[in-house]
Amino acid sequence: MKIRLFGTQNDSIVDGPGIRYAVFVQGCIRKCKGCHNPGSHDMNGGYLTDTDEILEEIKKNPLLDGVTFSGGEPFLQPLPLIKLAEDIKNLNRGLDIIVYTGYTIEEILSGADDKNRWSELMRCIDILVDGPFAEELRSVELTFKGSSNQRIINVPETLVKGKIVCVDL
Repeated sequence: MKIRLFGTQNDSIVDGPGIRYAVFVQGCIRKCKGCHNPGSHDMNGGYLTDTDEILEEIKKNPLLDGVTFSGGEPFLQPLPLIKLAEDIKNLNRGLDIIVYTGYTIEEILSGADDKNRWSELMRCIDILVDGPFAEELRSVELTFKGSSNQRIINVPETLVKGKIVCVDL
């Protein structure tokens, strides 16, 4: 399945715990001031690739602890990310999936419907870092998030309990 990317990183240590394969999707409508990937905003920028090619790169790295979807805005390309996440889980290597989004989990859950497939993508995610980057709340002391308004959420527990379960990584 085709996906529009800003880029990938095969051995990231800043996009979640451990060594991660980071997938930076192209396209974001929020365009947060101070965004660390402003080149990812243009919906028509970046390049097209196939999720199978990304999966092959992931398979080649035996040191990975997980995969991170960031951006741009991952929830603007849910279908290829659902496929990629399912394929990653089917590798049976115990790789977790972290997603960075400018949406809050409340926005995602209230906007989730069969058309946009957000709820299906949510079921593929282990950890969600939610909320727009707020430059005035930025701190380099925060772990795995850019500004203090963002939350690190355990998605499976949140979906089961029906209330937001935040975690520290």
